[in-house]
Amino acid sequence: MKQKILEKATDMFLNYGFKSVTMDDIANKMGISKKTIYAHYENKTKLVVESTNNLFELISSGIDQICSMEKNPIDELYEIKKFVMMNLKNEKSSPQYQLQKYYPKVHNVLRNKHFEVMKECVVRNVEKGIALGIYRENLNIEFVARIYFSGVHSIKDQQFFPLEQFPVSKLMDNYLEYHLRGIVTPKGRKKLNKIINSNQE
Repeated sequence: MKQKILEKATDMFLNYGFKSVTMDDIANKMGISKKTIYAHYENKTKLVVESTNNLFELISSGIDQICSMEKNPIDELYEIKKFVMMNLKNEKSSPQYQLQKYYPKVHNVLRNKHFEVMKECVVRNVEKGIALGIYRENLNIEFVARIYFSGVHSIKDQQFFPLEQFPVSKLMDNYLEYHLRGIVTPKGRKKLNKIINSNQE
């Protein structure tokens, strides 16, 4: 039952937001009493923590799996983006924004973990791209990894990128293209243009 509650809560948090969903909402959706939820999670914050940790582990292991497939580095980044967006339900309720605003401690812990995983992933990706001649040789890899992470978080700020003007999936596509155009060689640009053109068909 604990796992079922966690799965349903995570799904609802991603669809409607961490603040918007109440324990009553989860109980009603599952057809159980609120008391049953509290038997497994003493308060909503504990449920939010478990939910975000569970999601983080799921996404991290999925990214590791994609990286182990030894794809072309540009393809790899598009695969990762697709996988993450699918698991975050395209962030239609901007759950990260609500998490940061209403559960800042949980958000900060998660952000630090996210940084470590993403930095490692981008560093590996850039090193591989340089070796294949599709990313520029003179890149400061540490800088590229950090600026990429910083940008991914910044574009989720609704004050600067309101959802009605910048739908999340389109925003992520634009950001990924922006990132790649800054680091590719002419050979890499051909590969990137091919992916972008096939995505638009």
